[in-house]
Amino acid sequence: MTPSTAVRPRLTDAAQPSVAELVANELVESVYQPLVDLYSDETVGYEALARGPAGTRLERPIDLFSAARAANLQVEFELECQRAALTGALAVGMAPGQSLFVNFEPRLLAREMPDRIAELLRTALQHFSVFVEFTERALTDRPAELLAIAQRLRQIGVGIALDDVGADPRSLALMPFLAPEVIKLDLGLLQGNASRHVAEVVHTVNAEAERTGALVLAEGIETEEQRERALALGARYGQGWLFAYPGPLDRTAPAVANAIPRPCRQSLSFADTPFGVVSRQRPVQRGDKRQLLALSQQVEAETRNLGPSAVLLSGFQEAEFFSLRTQARYSSLSQDAALVGALGHGLPKHPALGVRGIDLDQADPLRGEWDVAVIGSHFAMAFVARDLGDTGPDMRRRFDFAVTYDRDLAIEAARTMMARIAAV
Repeated sequence: MTPSTAVRPRLTDAAQPSVAELVANELVESVYQPLVDLYSDETVGYEALARGPAGTRLERPIDLFSAARAANLQVEFELECQRAALTGALAVGMAPGQSLFVNFEPRLLAREMPDRIAELLRTALQHFSVFVEFTERALTDRPAELLAIAQRLRQIGVGIALDDVGADPRSLALMPFLAPEVIKLDLGLLQGNASRHVAEVVHTVNAEAERTGALVLAEGIETEEQRERALALGARYGQGWLFAYPGPLDRTAPAVANAIPRPCRQSLSFADTPFGVVSRQRPVQRGDKRQLLALSQQVEAETRNLGPSAVLLSGFQEAEFFSLRTQARYSSLSQDAALVGALGHGLPKHPALGVRGIDLDQADPLRGEWDVAVIGSHFAMAFVARDLGDTGPDMRRRFDFAVTYDRDLAIEAARTMMARIAAV
């Protein structure tokens, strides 16, 4: 396929609008870069990319985004980019089976999606599949907030693509919680030399793809050599200058034979609990808190071994059980981990330095459990226990408990706790 450039109409007057005027007057435009099947070169979708009006100082994306930051209009600008992407695709239409990929930046996490954008998404979904791209940075910076938005998007039928995977090792542990339908490999993986980091990313991504059916797409492909490397890394799809430069949508494109499937992921749910998940598939034993304390702390300690690719989530029942000693231990573990979360009735938002706290509702069944789950890029383990309701000394309280090293089962257990974090 030969790269092609699009000739966009240029302004003939001397007007140089500000970014505020672009937003107010809906002057941001979208160009669309093809996403192709690496085996057949068939175009299976497009990524929408923002541009300013041709002939202005804000035509180039780097200047456009810089101006939005300088004017403190990032949120308004991002929403305008989404409007342009969706209305442009709806106006031209896409071939049957093609998908539209729209970027969604973390600055939008602070507010609800405007009705107009939500309505545009619903309208678009009547004609073609839509995938929202979250950057790896957004996942690692504000994981709980991003997961909450992903749930709302999936409820209306939007798929999730995780962009730039490979730049930050923390995203590898968080990826199972987001469970993206499409994983986009960072272009640095194609352009750099083989390394232990690249190998770790490749193994983790392909394990996630095998576990969930996620599709892998490589970005920034400029040469046939990079295409071959993308295929070796496990990518089925790709985008880059080797195939086409960003330009207008093709009205005459044929129907797609190997379309990217519409999303079918289940959202995170807190209808279940870690003990409920594990006890249905593993034998349950019984012991008192004194016996089980060392076992739970051994699971916690795996967080330190995993480093930045670790997520530690724990249920403590009540705030009083998140003791000063535990606070110090969890704060220390959080220094390197991707995310450390503690859940319990009465826990504050920040129960210890670096720890995300969740105050459980009185009626939440998780209050009756003591759970610890550690998820890494290649390791997962969960300790789950249900309080039998004993009175008397704390260390003599008995629990039914189970431990699992099965990655899928540990992730499923951890996801029930992450659902509660995302809900807040």
